Amino acid sequence: MEAHTPDGNVQYVTCRAQTCTEANRNYPFPGYIDISSLVVQDDYIFIQVPTSGRATYYVSYKRDLFIQIKLPKYSLPKDLHIVSSDEKQVFAAVQEWNQNDTYNLYLSDTRGIYFTLALENVKTTRGIGGNQMLDLYEVAGIKGMLIANKRQDNQVKTFMTYNKGRDWRLLQAPATDLDGNDIHCILPFCSLNLQLQTSENPYLSGTISTKSSAPGVIVATGNIGTELSYNNVGMFISSDAGNSWRQIFEEEHNVWFLDKGGALVAVKQPSVPTKHLWVSFDEGRQWTQHSFSAVPLFVDGVLVEAGAENQIMTFFGHFSHRSEWQLIKIDYKSIFSRQCTEEDYQTWHLHNEGEPCVMGQKQIYMKRRPGNYCMLGKDYSRILSAESCICRAHDFECDYGYERRGDGNCRHAFWFNPSTVSRSCSQGQNYFNSTGYRKVVLNNCTKGVKEIYTARKQQCPNRPPKGLLVTSRDGKLTANLGSNVTFLVHLDEGDSIRTNIQLDFGDGTAVSYSNLSWTEEGIKHVYKSAGIFRVTALAENTLGYDTTTLYLHVICPVEHIHLLTPFVVIKNKEVNITAAVLPSHSRTVTYFWWFGNNTEPVITLDGSISHTFPNDGMHTITVQVAAANTILQDTKTIAVKEFFKSLLLSFSPNLDEFNPDIPEWRQDVGRVIKKALLQVSDFPEEQLLVAVFPGVPTAAELFLLPHKNQSEGKKKSEEVLEQVSDVIVTALNQNLVEFELKPGVRVIVYNTQLTLAPLVDSSPRHSSSAMLMLLSVVFLGLAVFLIYKFKRKIPWINIYAEVNQEKEQEMIGSVGQGDSTPKITLSEFSASKELMEKELDARIKRGVGNACESTREIPNCTSV
Repeated sequence: MEAHTPDGNVQYVTCRAQTCTEANRNYPFPGYIDISSLVVQDDYIFIQVPTSGRATYYVSYKRDLFIQIKLPKYSLPKDLHIVSSDEKQVFAAVQEWNQNDTYNLYLSDTRGIYFTLALENVKTTRGIGGNQMLDLYEVAGIKGMLIANKRQDNQVKTFMTYNKGRDWRLLQAPATDLDGNDIHCILPFCSLNLQLQTSENPYLSGTISTKSSAPGVIVATGNIGTELSYNNVGMFISSDAGNSWRQIFEEEHNVWFLDKGGALVAVKQPSVPTKHLWVSFDEGRQWTQHSFSAVPLFVDGVLVEAGAENQIMTFFGHFSHRSEWQLIKIDYKSIFSRQCTEEDYQTWHLHNEGEPCVMGQKQIYMKRRPGNYCMLGKDYSRILSAESCICRAHDFECDYGYERRGDGNCRHAFWFNPSTVSRSCSQGQNYFNSTGYRKVVLNNCTKGVKEIYTARKQQCPNRPPKGLLVTSRDGKLTANLGSNVTFLVHLDEGDSIRTNIQLDFGDGTAVSYSNLSWTEEGIKHVYKSAGIFRVTALAENTLGYDTTTLYLHVICPVEHIHLLTPFVVIKNKEVNITAAVLPSHSRTVTYFWWFGNNTEPVITLDGSISHTFPNDGMHTITVQVAAANTILQDTKTIAVKEFFKSLLLSFSPNLDEFNPDIPEWRQDVGRVIKKALLQVSDFPEEQLLVAVFPGVPTAAELFLLPHKNQSEGKKKSEEVLEQVSDVIVTALNQNLVEFELKPGVRVIVYNTQLTLAPLVDSSPRHSSSAMLMLLSVVFLGLAVFLIYKFKRKIPWINIYAEVNQEKEQEMIGSVGQGDSTPKITLSEFSASKELMEKELDARIKRGVGNACESTREIPNCTSV
């Protein structure tokens, strides 16, 4: 159950109903959960955890420990629904950050942890109660068969799959209509499209019906054409699991299965009164009409009684909108002439367009011969035999972190690192190394390519520690004085058994463990004094070590912060560092800054700070912000050089469609861009940096750094950077630099002609951007004088403010609107701004400033 705590939070609680006292309650999930997020379904329990801006989901399989659900890194779900979980895996519908009226369908592994994409842009329909219903239907009686309506090129089409979403195809329309006339409908331009809404009234059949006791029979409302339509619809039936279709009615009907699917009964929709029903014994090929009422009845529902010995249907409805309810019982036993015998059955082979192997096996079913008016017995068996097939490629789907490319092969996504090995892998043990494929769940194929596609058991490598991370159990950077704080130590890579862990709590006490696995339950510590404590973790083995630091505030909760720094700065030149806090509503904020390995922070009340780096190399900047009861932290690494070369990059517009504008995406895309640039130059990887700017359209800056040891001298190093820059610019201008973001999406990298950060060093020289701005001011002054001279109606200050605003936006982007990353160095921007301010002051002193005073509608008139 979900239990509310006195402070307004929600926890997942279990107990025995008879003794659910506080002492007998268990808390399987250690933290708080979102209200109304607990879902208990089959072998799975799902919860959603409150986070700042993003939803995080956890799953427990067979009541085991909760593990975070792994969706593709940039799905960034706005909403998630569990569609089903009854076939040893989870179907989840996810509305991603860039979707509004569609969802993506994902399928998990058996434990419900790792999800891969099955179908994009599945249509939704709003139900009577206002809830969104996914246009997805699981065909009863045929394992692995799904039908879905997908939005594609602004059209909705119906697709079906026989292998749980591994492959999808359109539905072939009937060859003829009810009158026997030919229908010219050629795939993929024309197909059969079905309405897939299940009825909210349990006594009506809905727009599509199947029954596990009648495998292969699908009855649905639909239309033939280029896309799904709700006009000019008819009723269609398939007797062979969707391989072929026939039209059975020109109007919408409700259709029910009788006698375990041995017969079909159809009645017109409730909006039309009727006194007839139609019965078919040959899967909809022929229908016989029967009268069930002397007066036409609006049929509001039909109850088909269960049980082999009880052949009764109950119709309920009304003769008019003012009449009382009418119930009519129909005993349909008399329409059967006898009990079916062995001669009345025939075999039917399940297939997919002639392919007999479906979900890894050949399945043969028993069906009654069409037209035999006999009743199926209670011992009627549907599946005659099931024989396993040899495994082939279509029996395997892409594993987590992999995507299917145009050639049909699975390759890792740009954000996924396939070489990462689980931290629980220790030397001498084995782990399963993915081939990029995983067998479709419940697929029964054997041998064949199974050994090629199945994950291979490999020996755990001996690795130095990497990716060390220390956090508190609740993920916060604060703790109440005297409370028991639990620290969790995470290591991405390294031998967990042969790695020593040391944890310094920052208050004069420390602990040491010879085995990382001993820390899995967390490391507990009680702080006896308030303050900010530098908690340091060290992971060390014979091959190397890794360290990490956490600054813990003893008291207060946390939210979000973004540290804005240039990627490269000049040694011994002052640089501005800014911390942007979101949401940005006004409040008193205290900022704590750490530079390098300093143990004492610099404390400010301003979100910006100036700092000078005296030494070359990579420097770490950590900032924390405290607001009321909230503490936030962000860390960036900055390169300090004596000089460098930079180029501004732009991209083909298709990249913007996949830009969620979050830091992790920019880091991953920057890494891919860097890899593409290294293919066109011989420049060392460690001397090349790529910074992707926030915002859309997507832009980036390329930094070329000198070698750490400038043995040839500064001038020679500058010449090398110029030569490498020329080579890269030539490649960019010839469209030779590109990368694949996802299957079918190739992005071209361009050189933006205006280089906002040219070759920069510490020598005193004029900034090209400042000179450009000074020339603009001179020409602008001349224009202002002419306008003032000829007494134009528009005040000169209007034009001056507009041009200044445009120049400032050119230089720094959309400051104040989410994009505050400078596209020139901050020192150059400050110099240009100072020139403009001096020019404006001079003009005001010469008497032209009266226009500013008289123009009251312009706010902050004298400010740049």
